Amino acid sequence: MSLSTAITTWGNTHFALGNNGRSRFSSHGFLLPNLKIKFYTNNPSPLSISALLTTKQQTDESKNKKKQAMEFNEYVLEKANSVNKALESSVLIKDPVKIHESMRYSLLAGGKRIRPMLCIASCELVGGDESTAMPAACAVEMIHTMSLIHDDLPCMDNDDLRRGKPTNHKIYGEDVAVLAGDALLALAFEHIATQTKGVPSHRIVRVIGELAKCIGAEGLVAGQVVDIISEGISDVDLKHLEFIHLHKTAALLEGSVVLGAILGGADAEEVEKLRKFARCIGLLFQVVDDILDVTKSSQQLGKTAGKDLVADKVTYPKLIGIDKSRDFAEELNKEAQAQLAGFDQEKAAPLIALANYIAYREN
Repeated sequence: MSLSTAITTWGNTHFALGNNGRSRFSSHGFLLPNLKIKFYTNNPSPLSISALLTTKQQTDESKNKKKQAMEFNEYVLEKANSVNKALESSVLIKDPVKIHESMRYSLLAGGKRIRPMLCIASCELVGGDESTAMPAACAVEMIHTMSLIHDDLPCMDNDDLRRGKPTNHKIYGEDVAVLAGDALLALAFEHIATQTKGVPSHRIVRVIGELAKCIGAEGLVAGQVVDIISEGISDVDLKHLEFIHLHKTAALLEGSVVLGAILGGADAEEVEKLRKFARCIGLLFQVVDDILDVTKSSQQLGKTAGKDLVADKVTYPKLIGIDKSRDFAEELNKEAQAQLAGFDQEKAAPLIALANYIAYREN
């Protein structure tokens, strides 16, 4: 599914709210269809006028929906281009050449740049700007790339394909791949510390501490370890699975949003609302990932499909089935967007759209 079809609420508050503030969108995020009214033109009546208005409303809403998708596509392209330029200049080819080439190979291999976008959108939501958030946005992408390089190693998930290309260790060897991940991890913190401008030092220190916690032994690493030791275990329950995903996947998404909020000057209440939003979309991301792993091909995903099944990993479809997994994803999306209700809805539109993209993505 393309971004333009996946995102149905870029302008959620531009067009979707009535006078009573209640959404005209269904629980699935799509516009509810208007009732079809049969009318006759020979004898005009209030009913025929109503039907004409209904038809016009449908046309207007269709145009607005297309406009919203176009606006969000433009937003995604603009932010992705900005992030890619910043990443390109953050890792230059220098001695030792091989390690820098390896770092760039994975860092610049493409990807949706969801985490950097979340960081920037969160910062802009609370009054900051893109340039303020960009070093942190690059940092979370560096760490995300590190996690993918290490995750693909033979000692971990042993994968040969990532983003439609051979994995890092297939090109540079396992030893260099490990070191490239290590180097990206270190660079992420250096980049925030040295490149963030116009932000009080205490905020930068807070951001560095937040990021370290979300990827360490209480965050991403914790989820990864429990995921590994859970392979082949038959009695894993939903609580156990949720722990894995809240740490392995949601923690870095949470960090991305919270870093942006802190840099933008959010108060404590705003930070916590955005933290809850991020945890929901983080878990949502993994639930959708689990669904895609068993419903899409490797070509469609750009990575090896069905590898969780082969590794005998516990997933949401395995525990509760595909349909209930999709229902759970819908609930997580609703809960995430509920956390944004108290913010300026114009500024919240990118985060709402990103949540919908995560919910309805196809790769």
